[in-house]
Amino acid sequence: MISEEYGKALKLGKKEVAARKAAGLYPYLEVLDDIPEAANSIMEYPLGLVQIPTEQIVGTKTEGRSQAFAANFMPILGESSEFARKWANLCESHLTEGIRDPIKAYEFMNRFYVLEGNKRVSVLKFFDAVSIPGTVTRIVPPRTEEKENRIYYEFMDFYNLSSINYIYFSEEGRFAKLQRLMGKRPDEMWTDEDRQTFSSLYSSFSSGYKAMGGDKLGITVGDAFLDFIEIQGYDELDKMTSSEFKETLTKSWKVFDTLADSDAVEIQMTPRETKDNKKPLLQRLIPLSSPKLKIAFVHEIDPQESGWTYAHDLGRMHLEQVFSDQVTIMEYHLEEQNEKAAEAMIKRAAEDGNTLIFTTSPVLTHASIKAAMDYPEVKILNCSLLASHGYIRTYSARMYEAKFLIGAIAGAMAENNRIGYMADYPIYGTVANVNAFALGAKMVNPRAKVYVEWTAQKNVDIYERFREEGVSYVSGRNIIIPGKSEGSRHFGLFKLDEVSPHNLAMPIWHWGKFYEKMIRQILSGTWKNEENSKVKAVNYWWGMSSGMVDVICSQNLPLGTARLVRLLKDTISSGEFNPFSGILYSQDGLVQEDGDSVLTPEKIITMDWLAENVIGKIPKIAELQEKAKPVVLQQGVEPAEE
Repeated sequence: MISEEYGKALKLGKKEVAARKAAGLYPYLEVLDDIPEAANSIMEYPLGLVQIPTEQIVGTKTEGRSQAFAANFMPILGESSEFARKWANLCESHLTEGIRDPIKAYEFMNRFYVLEGNKRVSVLKFFDAVSIPGTVTRIVPPRTEEKENRIYYEFMDFYNLSSINYIYFSEEGRFAKLQRLMGKRPDEMWTDEDRQTFSSLYSSFSSGYKAMGGDKLGITVGDAFLDFIEIQGYDELDKMTSSEFKETLTKSWKVFDTLADSDAVEIQMTPRETKDNKKPLLQRLIPLSSPKLKIAFVHEIDPQESGWTYAHDLGRMHLEQVFSDQVTIMEYHLEEQNEKAAEAMIKRAAEDGNTLIFTTSPVLTHASIKAAMDYPEVKILNCSLLASHGYIRTYSARMYEAKFLIGAIAGAMAENNRIGYMADYPIYGTVANVNAFALGAKMVNPRAKVYVEWTAQKNVDIYERFREEGVSYVSGRNIIIPGKSEGSRHFGLFKLDEVSPHNLAMPIWHWGKFYEKMIRQILSGTWKNEENSKVKAVNYWWGMSSGMVDVICSQNLPLGTARLVRLLKDTISSGEFNPFSGILYSQDGLVQEDGDSVLTPEKIITMDWLAENVIGKIPKIAELQEKAKPVVLQQGVEPAEE
């Protein structure tokens, strides 16, 4: 029987060698001593006795027996060899009493290379062992700017906190994000209970994910798991039964599929053409009975308490006017600002028969995705940026185009070159707004400095700060808050005055323009055509050319400045000019050196740097008010830190 097992392993080994040779790949085990980066390491230190994930054991420390095994650690020496006899003896030991002696190995870039115990590894891999005990020495490479190296250094920091080596990511910032999703501070150590719970959840996820074909997607299991717990919630997953966990994992497949395929995510910069869906004259004269499209708006906050929500509510009113005989609209807003309340409210909107739901805040993103999994027949759009989950579509406006114009006005008007900018949350898109404003100011006034303050930051008197800096003009909130009279005139661009602010211009969202075009897409069938394409996730990010974004100027604006604004607006709307074109500098140095280049939409959205003429910084999560943290944790432009 034991010899039969060796024969099976030998076939696997020879098959691997043949397959790798056919693909032009090295067919045998990797040799650590042959890796230049390992030879040039800056240090080595012992990790002690650890459980080594079997799939991460990829080679040997020295050349020695490296060619006695195929790259998958299966043997390739003949069945009559001394090697085969020893392998068979180890196999018998494993089946009768288990292999207990730890191997000796080196770890480099979270891959393991065996110094002693190659045959033990081979036998255990043959029997699909999940991990192997080993005494491990870590080899640390010198720091470089290469992405893989930076990820590995993040992993070492994470390992020091968690002692976990079986999860890995393909992008930077994800180890810190995992720590955060676990509900831990950046420097908080894991307990034995933390490790046990995490191991159980990860193991359940990994086996289910691989059984569904996850290994073929080209992303790490860790990448998929991180998205899974971000959407579902780590604590919520821990409370699920095995059957609930399996069902949730199955529903989430499109998340992983979209994550693995960058071509499946589209940022749509301009509206698609739609056919005129006006009713024929006869049908308008003799109305035919047809079901109305039922639409829901789910808001995080009451429109009377939030300028952001109020702007979306104006969009709803626009829809009611344009499609009065074709749609029925219902409104919902959360009574409590938490994930459970959000999930319940969107579920209620779906069960009320609405087949199209707009959720108008980034905070509602994850609740929207969960609802879309449970109600696949309902179209759900969430107002946020850069979602790639496949279940919902997202939408936002290129407000940075308007902010560039406002910045140009401020630069022209500020006689002392000092301008204030009130930003809200440090999330996707907001930093681009700050920088576009600063670039606009600098274009007309090379000496202009923009002092940025964040309304979401704790314990900050923004107006006092501006006065201390001698700021004369301020870019404030974009729209008034209907239910609040305090500071009601501090919006748009205004001159800072002790008595009454002097307003010069304001950027505006025409959300109604977006909602109208979406309804026309659905009624004309354009939406259905998009569903049949290979694109799985659509992000609508329209600008001035679509009519979604505009700037209203005061009649008191100097004639020359007003003409400049009109000229800039025309060139931006036509696509002739982009605020983020040409050579760009941040506070830390050169960002873009090619004068003919334009930043990609992805780089503009995820911008995490401030322009060189901006005075201030992007706040960390610990510096923010509690109400700001949920949205920043979901859509923050940098890893949040406690």
